[in-house]
Amino acid sequence: MFSRPIKLTLGTWTLTAALTLLSACSSPSTISVSGSSTVLPVVSRAAQAYSDTTGQRIIVNSGGSGVGFNQLAESKSDIGMMSRDITDKEKAQYPDSQFTPVAIGIDAVIPVVSSEIYEAGVTALSLADIAAVYKGEVDNWSTFGGPDKEILVIDKEASRGTRHTFMKAVMGSSTAKAAGADLVLGANNEEQTAMAQSDAAIGMISLAWMNDDVRGLSIKDGASLIDPNLKTIADGNYPIARELIIVIRDDISSEAQKFVDYILSPEGQTFVETSGYIKINP
Repeated sequence: MFSRPIKLTLGTWTLTAALTLLSACSSPSTISVSGSSTVLPVVSRAAQAYSDTTGQRIIVNSGGSGVGFNQLAESKSDIGMMSRDITDKEKAQYPDSQFTPVAIGIDAVIPVVSSEIYEAGVTALSLADIAAVYKGEVDNWSTFGGPDKEILVIDKEASRGTRHTFMKAVMGSSTAKAAGADLVLGANNEEQTAMAQSDAAIGMISLAWMNDDVRGLSIKDGASLIDPNLKTIADGNYPIARELIIVIRDDISSEAQKFVDYILSPEGQTFVETSGYIKINP
């Protein structure tokens, strides 16, 4: 009996989730899950609880939404984690397979800035303002009433679901180029760390990954301000919301299907809330 530690930095605290891998004689097979770093905390917590109760072996790995879909499609995993929709191009690559997305929670992508910029007075921007930064049309915080500092623009890897959702809302296309980007990163924790180490950055992360060093901007909508919080996301007012999904194939094993059902159960949905998201089922 041994365990595989998965370390998750979430908000202001760190969780080390050891997914217990029991001996093969106690479980007929291993369930493999991979994909979105945004969905990862939910599935990791659910996997730990489910493993403790049933003895089922579950391995959960990150890598991004694109990786999650591809590994599922190529039979390298049983379940894919995604924080965006499956694209038509992805489906077209595997015409003989049927994929079913299963929503397990609701999240939002938050435009975030370094705490120094927020405390200097830049606490809200419009989507057009943010687009101007990512297009490279604005490169100094003084344009928005902030300090005379060059903006460090952080983008995400093209396959990341967080980027797809952000760019669709801000730039009008999920695959929009960001000519103003200075740095391209992957997982939420990588961007969280880079944001905290800078005093002049802007970026995009999931709601649950904000903390005192990484501050979420309110969105200017005419004369109104829409704050980034669970209430505005739940009532549909926040403009960069999304479903968190797991993806399965039509040939899913009975063991993997039972785990999916568990995540959607009342007990499984508690891990959506404890991960900082909004549960999909009451």
